[in-house]
Amino acid sequence: MGLSALHYWGAIFTIALIVGIGIYSGKRIKNAADFATGGRRAGSYLVMGMITGTLVGGASTIGTAQLAFTSGLSAWWFTLGGGIACLTLGLGFAKPLRATGCDTIQQMIGKEYGVTAGLVTAILGTLGMLINIISQLLSFNALAISMLPIDPVVCALIGMGFMLCYVVFGGVLGAGILGIIKLGLLYLSVIACGILALKLSGGFSALYNALPHEQYFNLFARGFGVDSGAGLSLLLGVLSTQTYIQAILSGKSDTAARKGALTSALLIPPIGAGGILIGQYMHLTQPALNPGLAFPQFIIDQLPPLLGGVVLATLLIAVIGTGAGLALGFATTLTNNIYLKFFNKQKSGPKTLLVMRLLIVFALAVAVIFTLGNLKSVILSWGFLSMALRGAVLFVPMCAALFLRQRVRKQYVIASSILGLCAVLVGKFTITGDFDPLFIGVGVSVLTVLIGVLVKSFGLRSGK
Repeated sequence: MGLSALHYWGAIFTIALIVGIGIYSGKRIKNAADFATGGRRAGSYLVMGMITGTLVGGASTIGTAQLAFTSGLSAWWFTLGGGIACLTLGLGFAKPLRATGCDTIQQMIGKEYGVTAGLVTAILGTLGMLINIISQLLSFNALAISMLPIDPVVCALIGMGFMLCYVVFGGVLGAGILGIIKLGLLYLSVIACGILALKLSGGFSALYNALPHEQYFNLFARGFGVDSGAGLSLLLGVLSTQTYIQAILSGKSDTAARKGALTSALLIPPIGAGGILIGQYMHLTQPALNPGLAFPQFIIDQLPPLLGGVVLATLLIAVIGTGAGLALGFATTLTNNIYLKFFNKQKSGPKTLLVMRLLIVFALAVAVIFTLGNLKSVILSWGFLSMALRGAVLFVPMCAALFLRQRVRKQYVIASSILGLCAVLVGKFTITGDFDPLFIGVGVSVLTVLIGVLVKSFGLRSGK
């Protein structure tokens, strides 16, 4: 891609800064509670940093520009849906989630519906997080290989190493601090590059007139069912992901948690808009380019070398932060719902902290293996699939635990997760055309819980 020494120096400085802060933040971690929820003492800015630091990653930047290269405005659904999800999280869920006194979604479900319900949703829910880590490693590989002549296996292992440095030392507090820095860098990088792309295009009117309107300026260019399903998958996926729930629980008060989520809702969508302008411009000027290289190639072509290196490193950091945050959520879920339930009751002991860190290593190692078998796949497709799976498995049981307490039989809550997941997977491989299988998965999950409500209500009235 024509990188110079200044590109590399800018990238090395930026990455070293982030890795150093990540390692330094580990000095504040004394036990597993500090690692998982920061001792519940985070202010609104740290909560915002935790949310955006994980939600805004490779899919929101490189993946959005990639999809915008071929499908235009419909690529906005990842960040637009993420913003809507954060708005919903802050306004409707922050206070009820914190009132449970639990550390994970599965603990909330298990507290209301029993150990089996918590265990089943823990195992199924972590599958979705693993899939999203794969999308981040795919983004890392696409970007790093475009910068260096490096073997994909080595590249994936380097990405894993950076993700470990990002989160394995400082936990949720480290992720929050780095998330704030990362968001600032992304705004300087993605928004500025988007504005530059618009200017180079000759302004919005020129860009609009140069590209097919139905394909490039239509939020539903891939079909109403596909794109509305993408938005819904982000909404339900964020509300059902341990990492974002962890951020809310880490807040020092309900107000701090709510403000952190609402600030995230305002800040996330503009990043997607910048990525879209870059993808459209690159299609206009280099239509034969590999879409996955749209964003990095724009940086190489249009920015001064030293600044370009900083921006390339910022994209790498975006990917690293999201993968690391998801790995933290994976580890927290399994630690609280399996390890502490069946092997060790000492929640804040040193062994618990070690287990959480080892599970982060395990999650990233598994993701590396799967990444190497899917190097040519579309990045956002993995992101949307992972959100859909999490939404189908966890959203309805979580809502039942929060808002339908003692009104649903536990067998139906467990069945709603299993059947919802199966419906999404079956639909994914059997349904073609303008329809997202998430609608089927969530519909099946909702219907199962509603039947459970009716059965419980009928049983009570009958004296059973």
